[in-house]
Amino acid sequence: MGRLIKYRYTGILIPDFPSKFVLTIVLLTIVLVHTAMASDNALMLDKHVSALMGVEQLTCIERLPFLRLDTQVHYEGSIDKRGGNADWDWWLYQDTKTQEWVIFEADGPGCLWNFVVHHSVAHSDPVYRFYFDGNKSPAFEIKHSEFGSKAPFVAPLADKFLPQVSKDPQLKAISFQIIRSFCPMPFSKSLRITSSIKLQGNHTTGGGWGHAIWHSYATAEGVKSFTAEKNVETLLALWRHPGEDPKPRSGNQTKVFKHLLSTQETGTIFEYSGQGSIAAIRLRLEPANRVTMQTLWVRITWDEESRPAIECPVGAFFGNEFGFNKLQTLLQGTGEDGSMYNYWPMPFWQSAKVELVNRGGELISVEGTVDFKSAEVLAYPHDRTGHFRSSTYQSMPKQPGRDSLVASFSGSGHVVAGLITTEGSMCEGDVRVHIDGCSTPVVESDGSESWACYGWGFEFPPQANPSSSYDGIGNPTWSMLRLLMGDFYPFRTNFRMTVEGGWGNKSGSELRSGLVFWYGEYEPAMAQTDFVDVGNSDSETEHDYKAPDSSLWDLTSSFEGEFDDILITDNGRTLSGPSQFIVKIEPNNNGIILRRRADQKNRSQRANVYADGQQVSERSWVCPDGNPYFRWIEDEFFIPVSYTKGKRKISIRINPIDDGSGTNWNESSYWVFSLRS
Repeated sequence: MGRLIKYRYTGILIPDFPSKFVLTIVLLTIVLVHTAMASDNALMLDKHVSALMGVEQLTCIERLPFLRLDTQVHYEGSIDKRGGNADWDWWLYQDTKTQEWVIFEADGPGCLWNFVVHHSVAHSDPVYRFYFDGNKSPAFEIKHSEFGSKAPFVAPLADKFLPQVSKDPQLKAISFQIIRSFCPMPFSKSLRITSSIKLQGNHTTGGGWGHAIWHSYATAEGVKSFTAEKNVETLLALWRHPGEDPKPRSGNQTKVFKHLLSTQETGTIFEYSGQGSIAAIRLRLEPANRVTMQTLWVRITWDEESRPAIECPVGAFFGNEFGFNKLQTLLQGTGEDGSMYNYWPMPFWQSAKVELVNRGGELISVEGTVDFKSAEVLAYPHDRTGHFRSSTYQSMPKQPGRDSLVASFSGSGHVVAGLITTEGSMCEGDVRVHIDGCSTPVVESDGSESWACYGWGFEFPPQANPSSSYDGIGNPTWSMLRLLMGDFYPFRTNFRMTVEGGWGNKSGSELRSGLVFWYGEYEPAMAQTDFVDVGNSDSETEHDYKAPDSSLWDLTSSFEGEFDDILITDNGRTLSGPSQFIVKIEPNNNGIILRRRADQKNRSQRANVYADGQQVSERSWVCPDGNPYFRWIEDEFFIPVSYTKGKRKISIRINPIDDGSGTNWNESSYWVFSLRS
């Protein structure tokens, strides 16, 4: 029969027939079948991306470049309401029927992606209960001490971090445990999480700080609530092998490179003309130390764009700016052999160019590989997919009175990872994320280490799990990486991320560096189409605003976060009945976002929203938290396209919900944004 030949493109073994004609037919058949399968794969990516939620979303890394502009990210957690460092109280209210403490509440379709709690089990062992879709019985309940071992919260998808008691005797006495879960838990109607005890106080009273990060979806289409029957084994199989490319490797082609770069020299390691996608970049450099990790830069340009999409030190690109230790996460890190890897999928449509630039003063030897797929194997739809990009690399001292800037840029897409490095600062600075110009942080953290899902400072490097890591020599020199494969941050016009000074210090000037990685483009994906200034007679008349059962008020206060020292005076109305107004929108919209400015002195503000007389049935507008000290808040409500398509104007009615203790709903302003199709 003859020897076997490995067809170089498909990896399929075929016999070496003596007949060239037969061989040609076989090869053509294989190519046609392979091309058809590749086309089906490309079509499948395009057709079914919106239906991928939860576990399926995390198991198909190749779908991460698809844009989700109608998805919104949210946060609930233990932020010091006075703006200090006492970030250890996490509760919304006590359920009077069950006596449980509600720590998380979301209405409408969505998915919980990240859940973290810091607590001393020597004090107590709280039970957390997860209630889906308004059910009175919890779908899951788990003790604090059971994370990592009780399904579905099993390692490494969910686990606990135990600070090294040998380095801090105090920790042994209090049995401090930081539990974290990345288990994706979709819900079609609602989700509520409770604790059997009131999470409050510092470690001497058990501790109670933590957070939950979730997405809300425009509609419930394709969203199936998480159940005990949901199999997470496929996802666990991926998470158990950090350092290996979690994406399918069939169809990959490999480019090998090797360069010796002198000072200010540039070496091209990959260049391609046409459509395709980079699947993996692996790099080994010599010498590999803290200096070369920061002076050798990666520069990537897509589709002949005028500016690089990525330009940063290799340490940052591979997820560890210092490189003191070999740490592995799922998509960025350093293998035991010293080879650094980046597995984020990187689509392009016309061309791709990857360069290494030696900005330092010593000779650097580099070698490695670039894996890529041609369009015949994997073709991303350009109108629904974004380029892989990084923010401008930041390295500067913190300005007195302000946060340290990590990233700030305009465009639309979603942030999928962040790297923050510091020298000379404690870890206690809160990470703050502002999206689309919203004055209230959309995502926060009770300290930098909590954002990376660790705790008790960065005293015990190195640490790594599939979704985050930190390296360094302990406080105050550390570098942390957080992958946002599930809980990515969608934005439509601009994105800003900062870090508070250590211990909440506004006057410090510590040196920080960092950046974020994101998918998207530099063009905005929504536009402001109207603004209603409640309490202003001219604006109310212009928008036919009516709120007969309301009372006017004036407030001078500030927003919580970086600018809590800036006082804002405005007025508004508290509603004991509905308000109604007419606003302009773009007819060719893909849904609209209402942004409200309000007084958040009182918790649990709730309302039903109507568009042209039709109730938005997907969700109620719920603002469960509050702040009596920094009282201004801006929060948002998404109205799906089914209520807004083709309309130039729309009537909005806000109907406050009485939870039994009266209505707390108030409104000072409404911004109206139309998402572009």
